[in-house]
Amino acid sequence: MAKKDNKRTGGQLLVDSLLANGVEQAFCVPGESYLAVLDAFYDAAEIDLVVCRQEGGAAIMAEAHGKLTGRPGICFVTRAPGATNASAGVHIAYQDSTPMILFIGQVVRDMRDREAFQEIDFRRMFGEMTKWTAEIDAAARVPEYVSHAFHLATSGRPGPVALALPEDMLNDLATPSPIAPAVIVQAHPGGKEMARLRELLANAERPLAILGGGGWDADSCHHIQRFVEANDLPVTCSFRCQDLFDNEHANYAGDVGIGINPKLGSRFWDADLLLAIGPRLGEMSTSGYTLIDIPVPKQPLVHVHPGVEELGRVYRPKIAINAGMRAFAEAAAAMEPVGGDWRDWTQSAREDYLAWNEPAPIPGDLQLGEVVKWLRENLPADSIVCNGAGNYSTWVHRFFRYRGFRTQLGPTSGSMGYGVPAAISAKHFYPDRTVVAFAGDGCFLMTGQELATAIQYNINIVIIIVNNAMYGTIRMHQERHYPGRVSGTNLVNPDFADLARAYGAHGETVTRTEDFAPAFERAETSDKPAVIELRIDPEAITPSVTLSGIRDAAKSKA
Repeated sequence: MAKKDNKRTGGQLLVDSLLANGVEQAFCVPGESYLAVLDAFYDAAEIDLVVCRQEGGAAIMAEAHGKLTGRPGICFVTRAPGATNASAGVHIAYQDSTPMILFIGQVVRDMRDREAFQEIDFRRMFGEMTKWTAEIDAAARVPEYVSHAFHLATSGRPGPVALALPEDMLNDLATPSPIAPAVIVQAHPGGKEMARLRELLANAERPLAILGGGGWDADSCHHIQRFVEANDLPVTCSFRCQDLFDNEHANYAGDVGIGINPKLGSRFWDADLLLAIGPRLGEMSTSGYTLIDIPVPKQPLVHVHPGVEELGRVYRPKIAINAGMRAFAEAAAAMEPVGGDWRDWTQSAREDYLAWNEPAPIPGDLQLGEVVKWLRENLPADSIVCNGAGNYSTWVHRFFRYRGFRTQLGPTSGSMGYGVPAAISAKHFYPDRTVVAFAGDGCFLMTGQELATAIQYNINIVIIIVNNAMYGTIRMHQERHYPGRVSGTNLVNPDFADLARAYGAHGETVTRTEDFAPAFERAETSDKPAVIELRIDPEAITPSVTLSGIRDAAKSKA
């Protein structure tokens, strides 16, 4: 487009703003409503624009990028159909406290409020699942809006922001102005709060820490580890945040979420001090609000969270500390150790975890626990393991050990279809690291088309599909509440190995435990994306309970 007086189009100003904020990758499904932005990307070789197959996959890739880097993941989609598809990734970012910015093409300004083609009021649509949703009405204000989006997505409790881009606005011309990158702003703990924390810790006999939430980085994890070691604390991680603390460490006691170790659940009740660093203390991180009394816990609770609105929301803490994870972790690491005498308490918590971490036999020739154990013993320490939602993920969370920050990508929101797009995003950003995606048969088919994206960009992930021919989690609950009345949960699946080959990927089918290791090694050395289908016995619904066992127990209570 011809420009006068060095003016820039709204689309160019938008890409200029992304460059100023250090954006290296963006994910999209193209749409005519933001062609001016796509044209501006043509001249921005510094940004790697990944073209995806469906907006849900693109948004999940952006969310995973935000988790990995701590900087907003960037996603572009078109009007209403694209935005509604992308909402799956936006909701994950909101519940997982992940920085993300969704840019949405919008109808031209003089057609608004007429229900024009694919028109939606995005403020109403995304209002409850973003930190801020706005529409940019003037090209000159693009840098202002984008700067605010970056600041807001990373400040306080991190989260997603959505910006609508009217098509004609993106073609308007405006005079560019200097653009400075956004700066992450964190609240810091006060000296008085840290002194009170130390006093509570000094008086405790059975303290227990739980880590979770968003806003962490590798340095924060390192400082928390120093704090834990100095005070010999047993430490747990909330649902799908297990990579915040080295699972091989002697102080690690397990994860708190679905399928919690019963002994760890009892330990919450026995503790005389709970130190929650980062988690929201929602349904997943409290095992359905059963681990801690509401509203006043029976034991002193210290709750550290970057969003002040979360403190006291469900539980009334003894000490509420509004602080970012980096700021609190640095202060905790610098705190003088209390020298508490709870070594036996910490050691027994670790022993409980190690016992729980050993696979138990399940029905069938393929032992999923042994497969996960083989991976934990053979994958490099910096490998990234991704998963979506479903009962299959229980084996991953229970039997794998995450050894470093951001070696785990999973949706705390419980969204199916997450694992494959997340793995593609991770491997594209870290091409030299091993990346494995776990998916159920139902989970994979929600976003499995992104295998084409992996092929297009030579992103060589390994996808492990756990196939039991059903929506397993729903079937489990169905048998508990309506035993024997199976409705709506059976699946007829393709041959996943053949499907992978049709895409141009490597495909394997495994039906016996002993065949997994050689299949994985062939997949890794295939020099292409790979799919390994694990066909497991439908009876193996959890690591410790069979489907018929659930049904029989439910019938006996009827």
